[in-house]
Parts: sequence; C-alpha cells; structure tokens
Amino acid sequence: MCTSPVLTIVEGQLGQVILNRPEAINALTAEMVGLVADVLREWESDDRVRTVLITGAGERGLCAGGDLRAMHADAVSGGTGSLEFWAREYDLNAAIAGYPKPIVAWMDGLVMGGGIGVSAHASLRIVTERSRLAMPEVGIGFHPDVGGSWLLSRAPGELGTHLALTGTTIGAGDAITVGLADCLVRSERLPYLIADWKEGVAVTPGDRPVGELGEAREWIDECYAGDDLAVIRERLAAHPVEAARAAAKQIDGKSPTSLAVTLRSLRTAAGLPDLRAALDQEYRLSAALLRLPDLAEGIRAQIIDKDRRPRWSQVPPGLMESLFRP
Repeated sequence: MCTSPVLTIVEGQLGQVILNRPEAINALTAEMVGLVADVLREWESDDRVRTVLITGAGERGLCAGGDLRAMHADAVSGGTGSLEFWAREYDLNAAIAGYPKPIVAWMDGLVMGGGIGVSAHASLRIVTERSRLAMPEVGIGFHPDVGGSWLLSRAPGELGTHLALTGTTIGAGDAITVGLADCLVRSERLPYLIADWKEGVAVTPGDRPVGELGEAREWIDECYAGDDLAVIRERLAAHPVEAARAAAKQIDGKSPTSLAVTLRSLRTAAGLPDLRAALDQEYRLSAALLRLPDLAEGIRAQIIDKDRRPRWSQVPPGLMESLFRP
C-alpha cells in the first residue's frame, strides 16, 4: 500500500487527487499542501487531464482540517511553522478557486476547516448523505480561514454569521443552502461518476435539497444583524425560538477574542473585491491569533487534554483596531 499522504492518478481524461491520511481523517500537513499544489500546477499544462477530482481516503471524511497539534506546538513555543503552512495553504485555496480546468470536490463524510479550503472553492462541490461540514474555529481560539470569511460572508442573509460564531456542524442540505456545496449525490454513485469523467463526459449530477437553516432564516437574520457581538448575543438569548437560545449558549462557550475577530472578519470580507483579498486578510488575522493565548488554550482543551474546559482570556485592548485598520 502506498504511504504517500497524497495519491495522484491520471486515468483517461480524469486526474484524481486523493488525500491519504485516513487515520487522521486526512487532516492536512504542510507536505500534503505542497503535494497537491505541485500536481495541480503540473496538470494545468497536461493535455490528458480534462477534469480534476479531489477525494479523501477512508470512510470517515474528505478532510478534518489542519494539523492542530503542530499549530499548538508553534503557539506555545513561538515557532513559525504555522505561518509558513498558512501561506502555502491559502495560496492553494486561491489556486483551486482560479484553476483553468474543472475541479470537482467530493465532500463525503467530515469536511472541516482546511477541508473546506480544498473543496468549497472548487468548480463543482458535491456532498453526500454522509457529509458533515463545519468551520468550528472559534471553539479553539482561531477564526474561519482558508477563505471561510469570503464564503460565509456571502451566504444568504446572516446564515454565514450564525455558522461562524457558533461553529455549528451542518449536513448536505444546509451546505447547499449556505453556498458551501452545489448538489447532493448518494455516496455509492462515485464510481459511476468517475467512469464518466474518465471518458470526458461533463457531468453535473445531483439534487439540491433544502436544509433546515433555510427555515430558520427569520430568527437568524433578525438576531445576527449588525456589528455588535454583545447585542447579537442578547437578541439570541431573549428570542422565543429555542434554537436561537441554544445558539446563544453555543456562543457563550467560544473564545471571546475569536468571536470578536470572526465577526469583524466576516463584515470586512463582505466588502473585499475577491477571494485573494480575503485570504490576505485571513493570513494577518491567523498570524496575530497564533501569538495570543486562546489558540494554545483552545487546542489544549479540545485536542491535547480533551477536558473540553478552555480558560479563555478577555479580548486584548486595542486588538481590533490594530487588526482592522482602515
């Protein structure tokens, strides 16, 4: 069995990129980002490849995100590996979005954080009955990156704000409603689609089911409007709909710094000209959060010690002004 963390195959007119760390739900490493970027550059000028397909090995998911343990090590030691990783990862996100050939992302199973970055910018984004998507970064002292601010700020109404501030996990229907995916295909159909793509058949398959979030637009749009995080939280906590009050409790458990940065990031990204500008802003935010205590504490509580009891810090004075200068 090949032990490379990324497998690449060209058959017929299809180039397949397979993230190959199934034991870690294909969580991204710097090596994996480099391998994917390299093969995409190579296939740009390869006349054999008409379509690119990105999938994940194993049954658990496409990609669970980035390597949080490596990020934690940098956060506590002052290391720079995460900065280098993000720079290359965000470049890859932009390359996928602007790729000159169709890229199909098979978003089966768990797709979180960095997994969104390698899939939700693709030409065709397919979810299955097993898909579970999330950008839960506010729960580890971070922020929705990999173009997450760009994607979520362009979701209908305030749906993206709701997902960003709560870190809620959603299924296929909601992923389509929010704009993170295009269509739903049953997981067992992948081999048949691959056969078509190999033959050069342009397939746009699947259904577009309506998710639960679409039915919650009224209270979500009402509660999440504006730029004041405290007001948003108060509206949610006082709302007669139980789901709104539950969202307030979710927000209460997140990093105050991450929440403040994330809300401003989404509001700012809504006015940026393109994905590259949003990624550049996200890089500045990531670099700043790496040096603040909540990132190390959040990863400790969720991944290292797994006590699920982070001890958050208050938002540092002047942080928002320094991060979001006009």
